[in-house]
Amino acid sequence: MSADRVWGRNPVCELLKSGGRRVDEVAVLAGGRGPLAEVVALARRAGVKVSYRTREQLTAIAGTDRHQGVVARVAAGEYVEMDALLEIAAERGEAPFLLALDQVQDPRNFGAILRTAEAFGAHGVIVGKHHQVGLTGAAAHVAMGAAEYLPVARVTNVVSALETVKKSGVWIYGSTASNGVSLWASDLTGPLCLVLGSEGEGLRPLVARTCDVLVTIPMAGRIGSLNVAAAAGVLCYEVARQRRLKSQTP
Repeated sequence: MSADRVWGRNPVCELLKSGGRRVDEVAVLAGGRGPLAEVVALARRAGVKVSYRTREQLTAIAGTDRHQGVVARVAAGEYVEMDALLEIAAERGEAPFLLALDQVQDPRNFGAILRTAEAFGAHGVIVGKHHQVGLTGAAAHVAMGAAEYLPVARVTNVVSALETVKKSGVWIYGSTASNGVSLWASDLTGPLCLVLGSEGEGLRPLVARTCDVLVTIPMAGRIGSLNVAAAAGVLCYEVARQRRLKSQTP
């Protein structure tokens, strides 16, 4: 398991609180006070080595100057088996709510999707092993701690994974920029998996054909489509909104 980096005060704090991935070291800015003191306290309670570095040293470790004075050296992101995602839903007594990503390659988009999905109650995310960004430090930083709480399953073949999920009674909703069923007219209260395609090409044809329903976000402006992370935000919000309304209906 290779080493990786997570930087920024909130991502590192959530990493330490979650007790998930192994943290080998937390490097903080020498002389740092305030929020950095909380990071140091959390690390020491967790039995993690703390070292003090200059700002330049932290920049070299993180590969960016946006580290906010703290960088954690951690085990590379750990993935779960796909069955675990459905088990989480069952344990919570909720209809499965999953996301599957088809060749999303920008770590900033991936991190933003993880943050959104966790915020709106998704049970997990499915990603492919090839042509797909993984649980890197950059993605974890953008996710702002969500990567420590939202499980991610990495599969060899996304289409096969979706077929397997279908057998568990989960409906597959693919997101497409046009010619799909309006999102507002779709019933998203049952067991479902939202599938989002890559930044440039969207869903691959075979992945799109595997979906039970293709949905399109109605657009009122002149821009024809949304960035994949923004689209994920709209889709996840609508799932959460519909499910909340259903739970409140007598």
